[in-house]
Amino acid sequence: MAIPCPPFIGSEKLSVESGAMSPSSPSPLILTQDELKKIAAYKAVDFVQSGMVLGLGTGSTAKHAVDRIADLLHQGKLKDIVGIPTSKKTHQQAVSLGIPLSDLDSHPVVDLAIDGADEVDSNLNLVKGRGGSLLREKMIESACKKFIVIVDESKLVAHVGASGAMPVEVVPFCWKFTQDTLQNLFDYAGCVAKLRTDNGGEKIFVTDNGNYIVDLFFKKDIGDLNVASGAILRLAGVVEHGMFLDMATTVIVAGELGITIKNK
Repeated sequence: MAIPCPPFIGSEKLSVESGAMSPSSPSPLILTQDELKKIAAYKAVDFVQSGMVLGLGTGSTAKHAVDRIADLLHQGKLKDIVGIPTSKKTHQQAVSLGIPLSDLDSHPVVDLAIDGADEVDSNLNLVKGRGGSLLREKMIESACKKFIVIVDESKLVAHVGASGAMPVEVVPFCWKFTQDTLQNLFDYAGCVAKLRTDNGGEKIFVTDNGNYIVDLFFKKDIGDLNVASGAILRLAGVVEHGMFLDMATTVIVAGELGITIKNK
């Protein structure tokens, strides 16, 4: 179910028919959320060219893109691709599929990154990190020439934080102090800060970098996102937050009526 959101004005629209994109009438097929994710992912991979250094995203939508890139490599339709994974999980996936990998130390400029998002607002600002990989994602995706975001329409929101948690990665040392400080920082928005846990709350969730995540839940719009970003990053103990502001160059949205492509 899509979350109401201001429309993407001037977007390119393609209908979905039997899992393919075509400029025809809307398909009568009812697609699952995972099928919509796959359609968006495959459309994003159309932008990949041989010889590129690629940022490989993390999550259920990005997984489809990584699978597709591997398929095209094995078919010989793509060559000389170098991937930079945004998480240990994506690293394992790419290795299992035979995608050549490197890192930012060896390739400080990334041609293209493809990744999902937890939220997308009408200005293409994102919330990412509900899967726990926000730091590596932001490092790699801020180093790329083009960043394509792939989502299904359920990820469209009226404002950042409207559908759930906005993650903040913090160091383990005195994490409760940092959590309380973050909650107080956004008291005006009715913020509730919660340490992320695993296994039904039995243990603390630990990121690939050995840090914790504090999830911020807002009851109201937090206002100017750049101001909010700066306030969070000035706090000692904060590593990074999950707002990806003015980073996406293209957002591909798959919905029941087709594909919508919005460019910056």
